[in-house]
Amino acid sequence: MELFGLVDCNNFYCSCERVFHPDLIGKPVVVLSNNDGCVIARSNEAKALGLKMGDPFYQVKDMLEKNNVAVFSSNYNLYGDMSKRVMSLLSRYTPKLTQYSIDEAFLDLSGMDNLQEYCKEIVRKVGKGTGIPVSLGIAPTKTLAKMASKYAKKYKGYEGVCLIDTDEKREKALKLFEIGDVWGIGHRNTKKLGYHGIKTAWDLTQKSASWVQKELSVTGLRTWKELHGESCISIEELPHKKSIFTSRSFPGVGVDKLQDLEEAVANFAASCSRKLREGHIACRNMTVFVYTSRFRVDTPEDYISSDIIFPVATNNHQELVAYAVQTLRRYWKGDGKYYYKKAGVIVWDICRDNEVQGNLFDEVNREKQQKLMAAIDEINKKNGHDTIRISTQGYLKTWHLKSEYISHQYTTNLDDVIVLKV
Repeated sequence: MELFGLVDCNNFYCSCERVFHPDLIGKPVVVLSNNDGCVIARSNEAKALGLKMGDPFYQVKDMLEKNNVAVFSSNYNLYGDMSKRVMSLLSRYTPKLTQYSIDEAFLDLSGMDNLQEYCKEIVRKVGKGTGIPVSLGIAPTKTLAKMASKYAKKYKGYEGVCLIDTDEKREKALKLFEIGDVWGIGHRNTKKLGYHGIKTAWDLTQKSASWVQKELSVTGLRTWKELHGESCISIEELPHKKSIFTSRSFPGVGVDKLQDLEEAVANFAASCSRKLREGHIACRNMTVFVYTSRFRVDTPEDYISSDIIFPVATNNHQELVAYAVQTLRRYWKGDGKYYYKKAGVIVWDICRDNEVQGNLFDEVNREKQQKLMAAIDEINKKNGHDTIRISTQGYLKTWHLKSEYISHQYTTNLDDVIVLKV
C-alpha cells in the first residue's frame, strides 16, 4: 500500500526562536513581518489570547505588552538554517524525501513495518536533534496526509503521529474536518460549497464526481479523488501562491535619491525571485510601485506604478532585478523632488517552473541561467541570504528595515554563537 508522510514543523518561526530562548517554552510568542509591520507567526499560547495572523503590530502592541508576549522580528537566516537541519535529519529515515516548504516535507513511507512506532521515533529524534517540535500525518494520498498532520498537531494523544490507513479511519477523519481546511479548496470555494450544504470534507465526498468537476473544475475533482483515497496529485500540482508581494515603508521622512530607492527595489525583486525558486514556480508579470506619504501636507505627492510582462515566465534573479530597476529609472523625476515613503514589488500570473512555455525570439540562454542561479542559491544556503548578490542590491547601508526585535543569527554567524560562561 502506497503511504505518504507529511512532516510539519509546529509554529515553525516561533519554535526556532524558542530553541535559543528555552525560557519561552509554554509562554506566548509572536514573530513580526519584515519591517515589524504585522504578526505573521504565533505560538499556541499567543493564539489563545485571540491574536490573528496579519494583525498590525501597532494595533496589538499594548495588548502584547500587557500579556507579556515575547515579540521577535523576522530572522530568515536563522529560520532557513533551522529548516535545513530538520530536513537533514528527516532524510536519514527515507531516501525519498521532498521538501514542500520551509517547514513541511513529504516522506515516502510505503512498505515500512511497524509504521506508527517508526514515525513516533522520527518525531522524537527531530525534536531532540533540532529543538523543533514536528507533527507527522500518514495516509495513502497527500491531501489526506495533510489532514492527518493537522490532527497529529491538534491532539496530544497521537504523540505527534496520526495514521489514516483504513476506510474507517478515513471516514471518521473526513467527518470531523471542516471543508475550508482541506488543501486546495480555498476561501472562495468554501463559500460556494457552504451554499450547497457542504460543511465538512465528508460532505464533499458524498457528491458525485460529475457534480464536483462542474462546480470545482478538474482541480477540485482531483482533491475529491484524494479524499476518497485515490492518489492523483503530484508534488508539482499541490496548491501554490497566486502572487508574491514584498514591500517596505521607509523610516523617517522617506527616500529621495534614485540610488537609494534602486537599492531597495532591487532587494525586493531579489526576495520575490528567491521565493519563486523555493516554490519551484515562475511569474509572467511583475508590478513595481513607489509612493510618497499620503498624510504629509508639507511635501509634494507622487505615485509610480508599472506592470512588466515577461516574454517568458521567469524566476531568474538577474532578470527580475534588472526589469525592476529599469522600470524605476524610466519614471524617476529627479533626486530631491519627492520623499518616497513606501516601495514594493509584486510578482504574479504564476505557473510551475516546469510548465514554462518558451518563446521563439527569446534571447536569454535559459538553461545556462538556471544552472547559474542553482549554484548561487546553493552558496547562499550555506553562507546566508545574499552572500552573493547583484551589485544593485548594495549593502543595505542607505536604507534599512525596521527590525527592533530581531534575534541573533545563532547558527550562521560566528559573532552570534552562544557563549557559555562556566
